[in-house]
Amino acid sequence: MTTDAPPLELRIRRASRTLEVDFADGTAAVLPAEYLRVESPSAEVQGHHPSERKTVPGKRAVNITAVEPIGHYAVRIRFSDGHDTGIFTWVYLRTLHDEHATRWAAYLEAMARQGMQRGPEPSVVLARP
Repeated sequence: MTTDAPPLELRIRRASRTLEVDFADGTAAVLPAEYLRVESPSAEVQGHHPSERKTVPGKRAVNITAVEPIGHYAVRIRFSDGHDTGIFTWVYLRTLHDEHATRWAAYLEAMARQGMQRGPEPSVVLARP
């Protein structure tokens, strides 16, 4: 189910590198930053035609630095690698949640087919007591 209703809440979880989205219908989504980055709706990733879609390697350690509202229909997500041109509509965020398993599997398959890597494991920073 997709909806254009704005989410009730969005939360950046930097430690887990995720965006939590509480949709109005009660669905709670947890979207990894790497997944959002490689599925960015930007022309840089999607191109202007399906044949221009790019597989983006090396984003395993990317994080979300900011989420900025765009009107009442979307947010711009700023990533730690400097990418910030994707406008994520509420419908697209819901689609990413609903199709996460399928899209992620297709991404990993495309990476393998093209001999690409996700990048190094993110470093873990432990808080001092």
